[in-house]
Amino acid sequence: MSDHPLKQLIKAADEAITAKDFDSLMEFYADDATLVVKPGLNASGKDQIRKAFVAIAAHFKNQLKVRQGRMEVIEGADTALVIMETLLDTGDGNEPIVRHATYIFRKSETDGWLCAVDNSYGTSILDA
Repeated sequence: MSDHPLKQLIKAADEAITAKDFDSLMEFYADDATLVVKPGLNASGKDQIRKAFVAIAAHFKNQLKVRQGRMEVIEGADTALVIMETLLDTGDGNEPIVRHATYIFRKSETDGWLCAVDNSYGTSILDA
């Protein structure tokens, strides 16, 4: 799994979030992607997703740093399910928030891997 191209792609996306480079971040998403902003609230399409990331950054006073923990990629056909730990350092001096995230990626011949569903809450949205 350590050689799977999605690992580097997700790392680059995390770096774009940390750098607040939302234009570059949108290159990782399919045009019709969905982001789980919080349980019960989704953003669909790149425009809404970009606005959501701007609001998330502002919520964390532009101090949010995102990084990866453990990751598993389960690939079938041109689709991949990524199950991973997402570590969120909010810049408040506390321990990072650890989420067990789930992501769905689609692979196309022209664009490579693109995120179709970004759910940093993973199955914990069932508890909301």
